[in-house]
Order: sequence, then structure tokens, then C-alpha cells
Amino acid sequence: MPQRSTAPATTLERGRDSFDRQAWADARELLTAADRDASLQPEDLERLAIATYLIGRYAESTEVSRRVYQESMKAADVGRAIRSAFWIAIEHLGRGEMAPAAGWLARAERLVGEGLGERVESGYLMIADAWRSLATGDPDAAVRTNEGALEIGSRFGDPDLVVLARLGVGESLIARGETERGVGLMDEVMVDVTSGAVSPVIVGIAYCTVIASCQQIFDLRRAQEWTVALDRWCQSQPQLVHFRGQCLVNRAEVMQFHGAWEDADAEARQASQRLAELEGDPYFGEAIYQTAELHRLRGEFTEAEAAYRRASGLGRRPEPGIALLRLAQGHADVAAATLARATDEAGGVFARARLLEPLVESMLATGSTVEARRAADEMLQIAADVAAPLLTTVAGRAHGAVLLAEGDARTALPVLRRSWTEWKELDAPYEAARTRVLIGLACRQLGDADAAAMELDAARDVFQGLGARPDLARVEALLNPPPARSAGGLTARQLEVLRLVAAGKTNREIAADLVISERTVARHLSDIFDKLDVPSRAGATAYAYEHGLIASPG
Repeated sequence: MPQRSTAPATTLERGRDSFDRQAWADARELLTAADRDASLQPEDLERLAIATYLIGRYAESTEVSRRVYQESMKAADVGRAIRSAFWIAIEHLGRGEMAPAAGWLARAERLVGEGLGERVESGYLMIADAWRSLATGDPDAAVRTNEGALEIGSRFGDPDLVVLARLGVGESLIARGETERGVGLMDEVMVDVTSGAVSPVIVGIAYCTVIASCQQIFDLRRAQEWTVALDRWCQSQPQLVHFRGQCLVNRAEVMQFHGAWEDADAEARQASQRLAELEGDPYFGEAIYQTAELHRLRGEFTEAEAAYRRASGLGRRPEPGIALLRLAQGHADVAAATLARATDEAGGVFARARLLEPLVESMLATGSTVEARRAADEMLQIAADVAAPLLTTVAGRAHGAVLLAEGDARTALPVLRRSWTEWKELDAPYEAARTRVLIGLACRQLGDADAAAMELDAARDVFQGLGARPDLARVEALLNPPPARSAGGLTARQLEVLRLVAAGKTNREIAADLVISERTVARHLSDIFDKLDVPSRAGATAYAYEHGLIASPG
């Protein structure tokens, strides 16, 4: 029976063992030390490049991958050289360095073209071609190319290529509107990912791609489930740095949605700290944007402004957050212009859908009911086309708000109640409370003051608990309006309109303040003029001051 060796493991062997145990920092340190003792062979250089990448040292990882390419070419290992060129290109793309990425892909394509017969590496280059097709708005071509790569990956038994190709087909199907098929394929991909046969970098890419796709199509429940799974995967590798920051950002978004704002803030800040230590990670901007959103919701406008600007500097578009900040600051026209421009620029229905409800809100605030109606109708159509439950809930609220502004509270009320029920089922307290404010306004418009007060009271309690100060202030104003003093037989609503007229506001501004249509404002003004027996806005204003309905400007 052969004796087991008792010789101590070499540095290289310990580095390989650390790599197999997914102790990435240890693997990098040991493999780097072994490389100093004697230059590593391409296979071990690949291990070093992967470990270095997974601890967030991206530029260093790229340099090691260059050595893999060079040593593979010297050894006439063309397949390994092509794969290393492909991954170097992907690393450059991740940092937004398009020219070197294109150069390395061209080099890989040349090597494939020089070879005899088909090789598995050609499938990886097809993945890159499919990405280009998808980025340029040709999902049909992307589906075909990804399916070709999938066939090659299956034939050669390459699990990494199979996963990348299936992910690509799923993304492309979603892009051309086949949401159910695309999501179903991605669920199938994740079965392969959790089998243990897929390399760690591809596992992380798969998690992040699926989560991003679920968020894109408003499939919140599925996004939350995969975020939990990604978190478990990250936790199983304490030395993992790459992917962990993105996981924290996803967790912060989920926590905010469910009303755990303090926890969300802590998670977003931790994500920012981790990502700031890395070299150009694109999720750094997302982490800063998430922090900006929480500042805005809590009424910390100066901090929100700074964070939105910083996120923009890091490459994260600041819409819709920056526009909603302007709206909260009272600059409705600025918000509406920003959102109209951003919506026009948005590529794809899901990108537009994410901006349409803020656009509705800002248009209503400026009294532009027609434009708000157009945006709300587009949301309803998108929601019907893609069958996304969360988008249907958002679109329902926007539709109800427009009906309310048009003076049709009776039709708006069941629409808003259905949206509120759906927000409650999603465990989204802030969104549910915002919807409840609209329900209260609908009840008030229908003359049911008691029901309106109860709805607004309930919303106030939620806003107070969350620390949503701007929303809280608005509800307090709705619950405690200035005391009405009867004059000339005016109703409470007519008195509100009269006070705003006396303040010099236009019909459009009055409509925005009271969340009613301009047509309704004009009708109220006509009734006011008749009841007070005055011919004009100036006469009505003079009457209001003379009878003490508003404080004298002197």
C-alpha cells in the first residue's frame, strides 16, 4: 500500500487549494508568491486572474490576463488565448473602455478565423456579437446569435458558455416583449448556476443579470428572491469583494420598498464604502443614487442634491430622482421639463415605464392634465402588453390621480382602492400611504369629509413612522386647512379657490395646488363671481380682503 506523502504543500499547491475553497484573497496572495518563485503556467495564471478579479483588483486582473494570453500564444494554446482575449475585452467593457475592448475582441476573432474547424471559443465571440446587437436595438439578431452560441456550448459541453448564452436569449426575449418566455428561461439558467458546475465569475454574472432583468420588468417578488440567493452566495465566500457591493445595493432597494428606511440607508452606505474601494465599479453610482433617494424622501434636500450630482458624475442617470426632488422643492415646471426630456430619451418600454408615473405627477402639479392623461394611458398600455403586476399597480395609481384631477372622483375611487390593496399585498407601506392620500382627496371631492379624514389620518401615521417629512407636511396641510368663514354663500372649495386667486395664482397653478382640472377651476370661478356679484378676479380679490376671508397684505 503506497505511503501518503508527508511533505509540506508548496506555495503553488496551497494557492490552488485556496482557489478551490473560494478563499480568493488567500489564493491571490499565494499564487502571486508562487509566481515570484517561478513564473506560473497559463492554467495557474488563469486562477490568479480570476482570484484577483473577485477581490476587486480589476486593473491588476487585466494585466494577469494579458500574461495568460501571451503565454498561451507562446505555447500554441490558441483556445486559451482566445478565451483570455475575450475576458480582457469584457473587463475593459465593464470599465467603459470601449476602444481596448474592441481591439481585444478583434484579436480573438482573428485567432478564431485562422483556426481549422469549429472550436468552442467561437461561441464566446458570438456572445459578444449578441451583446452588440442588443445594445443597438436589434433583439431578434441577439436571440439568433445567442441560440447559436447555446448550440455550440451544448455540443462542446461548456457549462459557462451555456449559461451565458441562455442568459442572453432570456434578455433578448424580454427586450422584444416576450417577457414570460424570457423570465422562464432565466429561471432555468439559475438551476444550472446552482449545480456547482459553473465557474464563480459566471455564477455572479448570472445572479446580477437575472436580478437586473427582474427589476427592469417590475417583477419585484422574483428580484427579491434572487437577491436573497445572491446574498447567501456572497456570504459563503467571506473574501469575495466583486458582486458584494451590487448585492448590498439590491438589498437596500428591497429594504426601502418595505419601509425599513434606516436599514436601507445603512446598507446603501456600506455598499458605497465597499464600492469606493474598487476600481471603477459601475454600481458605485447606483449606491450613491440609492442614498440620494432616501435623503429626498426624508426631506433632506441639500444632501439629496449633492448625492444625485455625485451619482450623475459616476455615470448613473439622476432621473427620476432629481426631478422628484425639484417637485418637492416647489419647482414643478422644472421637474416636468426634466422628466419629459428623459422619457423621450429612454430606450425601450420598460425604461419609459419607469419614468411615466413621475411624469404624470409633475404634469398634474403644473396643471397639465392633458399631458398627464397621455402619460398615464401609455403606462396602462405598457402594463397590459407586458403583464407585469407591479407596473399594473403603479399605472393604476397614475390613472386614478389623473381621473381625480379631471374631476371624476367617482371613477377614480375604485381604481385607487385597487391600487392601494395591491401595494398592501406587496408590503410597500410608503407607496400604499401615497395612494391613500389620493383616496382621501377622492372622498373629499365626493363630499365625504369623514372618510377623507380617516384616509388622510392613516397616511399621516405611516409618513410619520417612516420619517417622510415632505409627505407628512402635505398631509398635515390637507387635514388642517385655514378655517373657512362663510361669505356670500361660498362653499369650502370655492373659498380655497378664492384665496388662491387673491394670492395671484393662475388657473393652472390653482388646479395643481388643489389637484383638480383647469376646467373645474374655471367653473368654480364662474360660480364665485355669480355668488359675490363681482365681474372679475380683481373684484373677487377685493371682496375677500374686505370681508376678512384672507389676511390683508398690509
